[in-house]
Amino acid sequence: MTSISQNKYKRYFQYLIAAIRGKEEDFTTGSIRKAIFMLSIPMILEMLMESTFALVDILFVSRVSVNAVATVGLTESVITLLYALAIGLSMAATAVVARRTGAKDKKGAKEAAVQAIILGVIISIVVGAIGIIYPKEILGLMGGEPALIEEGYGYTRILIGGNITIMLLFLINAIFRGAGDASVAMWALVLSNGLNIILDPILIFGWGPIPAYGVEGAAIATTIGRGTAVVAQFMVLFFGWSRVKLTLSDFVWKAEVMMNLIKISLGGIGQFLIGTSSWVFLMRIMSEFGSDVLAGYTISIRVMMFTLMPSWGMSNAAATLVGQNLGAKQPERAEKSVWKTSKYNAVFMVIVSAVYFLFAKQIIGWFSDVSDVVEYGALSLQIITAGYIFYAYGMVVTQAFNGAGDTKTPTIINFFCFWLFQIPVAYFVALQLDWGPIGVYGAITTSEILIAIVSILLFRKGKWKTTEV
Repeated sequence: MTSISQNKYKRYFQYLIAAIRGKEEDFTTGSIRKAIFMLSIPMILEMLMESTFALVDILFVSRVSVNAVATVGLTESVITLLYALAIGLSMAATAVVARRTGAKDKKGAKEAAVQAIILGVIISIVVGAIGIIYPKEILGLMGGEPALIEEGYGYTRILIGGNITIMLLFLINAIFRGAGDASVAMWALVLSNGLNIILDPILIFGWGPIPAYGVEGAAIATTIGRGTAVVAQFMVLFFGWSRVKLTLSDFVWKAEVMMNLIKISLGGIGQFLIGTSSWVFLMRIMSEFGSDVLAGYTISIRVMMFTLMPSWGMSNAAATLVGQNLGAKQPERAEKSVWKTSKYNAVFMVIVSAVYFLFAKQIIGWFSDVSDVVEYGALSLQIITAGYIFYAYGMVVTQAFNGAGDTKTPTIINFFCFWLFQIPVAYFVALQLDWGPIGVYGAITTSEILIAIVSILLFRKGKWKTTEV
């Protein structure tokens, strides 16, 4: 190895350590490649932790029963509607905080953070009340069989009832990312998911004086883990090293800032409501084929999240770079950041899709030994990941729009590609043409490819560069 190569690897190792530690950087100047690296590493690790949690969770739950796995799938397909609200509001928080940070407006960044938190708490209280009162009805609405509902409604009640931990974890991490404090968001997920991994087997299977709660234990572990991380996030905001520093006196209702956040987040909420409600409809179609097929599909989605989350981490890095560089009046630098991030993401996703194609059955087999579960889970993994290279570009470009504060464009794209294409095609091919689950898998892949192509074409027009937030 030449001395030049050694120096290159040494430099990247130093960047890695600095990124994990959270060294303060100005992402509006200097090397774009370095900026992507410094932001992406903690965001990728953050998302890897989230996807590791999902895999560990389903690994333990799959030891309980097929109904338990199906319960997790049905509940999470509903709770993705909450994720839509959390992510939509998070996109607004990231866009505004990033823009204010790029413009060196610390007061504006702080005000946006506080109003986002207040709004998140209000939404969580309303959703939590519904989850506590109607868990059985929620599972029934999703097509759950009576035995499944009776075994799993406690999981649904706890997870949706304690949704404030999900909402605030999303929101505060979005604030950290917008400010460029990606490492703080990463460590919050390390704490949350580390606790969950420890508590999952204890609460699901019992340990000493602690009884076995079954699938309900998974919800308890998740809520405790996320709740502890939220407490830690507030500690950092009030007493830590974040660029956004808060005091109790900052928690005052500011109508103008709140309305600006709501205006931006409406597009983001609509965008994800369209996408996630489409996912709910797909889960409802899958439930027609029985618990084994539903369980296989649920496991495959969890496995895919393991690689989609790191890809999402790179996409979030692009959103922060776009927001901060637009705030610093450097739109061309913002655009270059998007194309570079897309290229790196595509390389990663192609490698991953090859692994899934070759080893799908073995991977699903780690989570279940039921033949139908393995067969349909593997098919799901192979067909859906066939379009990963398109997903790579689609995710980064979509997040670039969101980082600019243009949440309207991705919403329109999602509406046409999900509601007017994916759902009708999945229903027609799977049920009317009798292709079964393969029809659903194919509709997912095709719609994601369509999203990537349309997003790139619209992004090249450049209207996002003039978006005001």
